[in-house]
Amino acid sequence: MEVQEGLEGVVAFASELSSIVGATLTYRGYVIEDLAEHSTFEEVVYLLWHGRLPSQAELDQQIHDLRSQYALPEPVLDIMHRLPTDVHPMEYVRTVTSVMALYDPDRHDNSPSANVRKATRMVARMPALVAGFDRIRNDKEPLAPKPDANIATNFLYMLQGQDPDPEFAKFFDIALILHADHEINASTFAARATVSTVSDIYSGVVSAIGSLKGPLHGGANEQVMVTLKAIGSMDNVEPYLMQALANKDRIMGFGHRVYKEGDPRAKILGPMSKRMGEKTGQPQWYEMSVLVDQIMDREKGLIPNVDFYSASTYHNMGIPTDIFTPVFVISRVAGWTAHIIEQLDRNRLIRPRAKYVGPVDLKWVPPAQR
Repeated sequence: MEVQEGLEGVVAFASELSSIVGATLTYRGYVIEDLAEHSTFEEVVYLLWHGRLPSQAELDQQIHDLRSQYALPEPVLDIMHRLPTDVHPMEYVRTVTSVMALYDPDRHDNSPSANVRKATRMVARMPALVAGFDRIRNDKEPLAPKPDANIATNFLYMLQGQDPDPEFAKFFDIALILHADHEINASTFAARATVSTVSDIYSGVVSAIGSLKGPLHGGANEQVMVTLKAIGSMDNVEPYLMQALANKDRIMGFGHRVYKEGDPRAKILGPMSKRMGEKTGQPQWYEMSVLVDQIMDREKGLIPNVDFYSASTYHNMGIPTDIFTPVFVISRVAGWTAHIIEQLDRNRLIRPRAKYVGPVDLKWVPPAQR
């Protein structure tokens, strides 16, 4: 048997959800640039779940369905107050997502319509979960979501306690669109593998959250900001990077298993990061990012991925660094649930093989003779 380490180049599924060809990313056939410019996160969620863009009436119903589910159930909020908060936010999000499953009235129903209802609750409530964690750990009460605000605006409001700048909210909505799905990445594979056993949609999402937590996947955006803060100034960018490269340290936010011609999401986030820096009076984070980008291209021929410029964008929005990866969850739960629904629609148990390379022909002997 031939081994493909990391399953590189292995085509495991036929999917109608998203596609990466060269430097082009599409959702259901729509290029990401078009959706980022013209669409909204709520509309993209409908597209991912239903395979087409909604009519106005369908979009209005989608928005109504999501907003009606914004609030976390009271028992979930009560448990959130009793969980430890001196933990990584992704551990907390993973646990509370499991808790939410226990209070979902459709938890035992694995039908397509029930899975859409459960997916609606998860997408609607994840912003309140993430923002609620940050407020609870800072000895503040979670804020109730505003029923007349979209998901992007609501998250920033619930996190920061005030209505966000409309431009910030629009940029955050675009960021949610950019992160909503991305073919068969590690977390999506984890979600599909879990539900291929005909487990439930919450189990699939919990598996995905556990996968996304790692710094080689969703955790990379957090590590990008840690690196920028460690560099500290424009004067230190080159010395810091040259020393890190000499030490063979990994510089997060660069390179991609699939993209070899550039990540289209990074090209959208770069100008957003620049504008955010200008607006907040903190241009140094974008300027440092540009210089890091140039040096990594010069020294290693590596290009930035979506995590790189999202870090400075989120930082300038006032989002805490360790919340960056949970923000990823707020968006990607739309794609995970779409993949889970697709997997269950035409399910086959995911059961790969392993090539055994250990010793052979060993014989058991009593412990005294070993």
